[in-house]
Amino acid sequence: MEKKHRILVVDDEEIVRQSLLAWFKEDGYEVDTAENADAALRLFEKGKYSLILLDIKMPGMSGMDLLVKLKEYDPDAIIILITAYASVSSAVKALKSGAYDYITKPIDPDELSHIVEKALYQKNLENENVKLKESIDEISKPDNLIGESHQMKEIYSLINTVAQTDTTVLILGESGTGKELVAKAIHLNSKRKYFPLVTVNCGALPESLLESELFGHEKGAFTGAHYRRKGKFEMANGGTIFLDEIGTISNKVQVELLRVIETKQFTRVGGSETISSDFRVIAATNENLDELVKEGVFREDLYYRLNVFTIHIPPLRERIEDIPLLANYFLKKFTTSMNKKITGISDEAMSFMLKYRWPGNVRELENAIERAVVVCRTDKIQLEDLPFRISNNSLYSEVEDKSLSEVEKRHIALVLKENNWNISKSADDLKIDRVTLYNKIKKYGLRKPE
Repeated sequence: MEKKHRILVVDDEEIVRQSLLAWFKEDGYEVDTAENADAALRLFEKGKYSLILLDIKMPGMSGMDLLVKLKEYDPDAIIILITAYASVSSAVKALKSGAYDYITKPIDPDELSHIVEKALYQKNLENENVKLKESIDEISKPDNLIGESHQMKEIYSLINTVAQTDTTVLILGESGTGKELVAKAIHLNSKRKYFPLVTVNCGALPESLLESELFGHEKGAFTGAHYRRKGKFEMANGGTIFLDEIGTISNKVQVELLRVIETKQFTRVGGSETISSDFRVIAATNENLDELVKEGVFREDLYYRLNVFTIHIPPLRERIEDIPLLANYFLKKFTTSMNKKITGISDEAMSFMLKYRWPGNVRELENAIERAVVVCRTDKIQLEDLPFRISNNSLYSEVEDKSLSEVEKRHIALVLKENNWNISKSADDLKIDRVTLYNKIKKYGLRKPE
């Protein structure tokens, strides 16, 4: 429900106060009235007013002096002065003192209504612009990438450097390291931040759909194309297009992509119209593009076109000093969203998290903390709240330097325990069939705990 605007009317004439009270209430405003400056100040200190209508000539403190005092309390207050003794000099003085406008008695209700609506509308726009700018400034900080390790500080520096240019960027790193966050930080710190950041997961779509996704299509271009549709390159006009999992695209799309990146022009699938778009390209992959080029899977010319400026994000296991910072960041995030009172992470739980290798990187850590917050029954995350693979990480470390069969035995035992000896689930996790699993259980003499 939209909140009503509150208006304060300050005038020593009873008939003026009552008339304005009636007019404003009829227009849907909440209204308070004061007969002098002292009463107005008491009301002003108690409540927040959207607008103040203030008579200049009053006994005691004048309306002009009250205007200055109110502005000291709240420089953003909207104050409209009214008077029966208008003059050019007083009007200029009022406006210089911060009044929004200046009207004369007798007051025309229609004129007053128009001025008040205009003032409130402009104020709302200013507030929305301030909120929008604060929101953009907040998320444009590289701080949304968590980490104080020297590797992350180097990445922040690279982001700030390349963001000032229109250079194509290639982001490399394992899955879950935060490649999309880096792309977002580059975009939001660039001159294109007020235009779209369009993300395309190239690995999630087959070749035919990826072409349509990237370049758009015309009505009737293929079965199911009931409408003309804009592609991601068209949507990214003025902004940035982030091509994730770039190493998965087919040779045919690679050819088209190279041409579009170089010319900034393309045609929709099934169309003939040449479309131009001004976009910046940021690509990312967890694959070794050098190897893909050597194998002939990825075009060399496209690789060099994308690999102008490279940012490599290290895996979490190579920056373990960031784990406590990340863990506590996610803890705060999930305790807030789940409204749970968990104040921290026990030393034992943190110790195991620091020893774990985090193959899923930051994404796995985030999921582990979310799971821990869900099951936690105390004021701190305990070791048993963490996923089994982390809380029993010592089992993995114990098998180092052991024989292959010993490693297999311990791994099977671990998976069985994690799945509470559910054979089907364990076989699925181990990527073997049930018969093979039964044979290995028999071979290694594994027994279900009583």
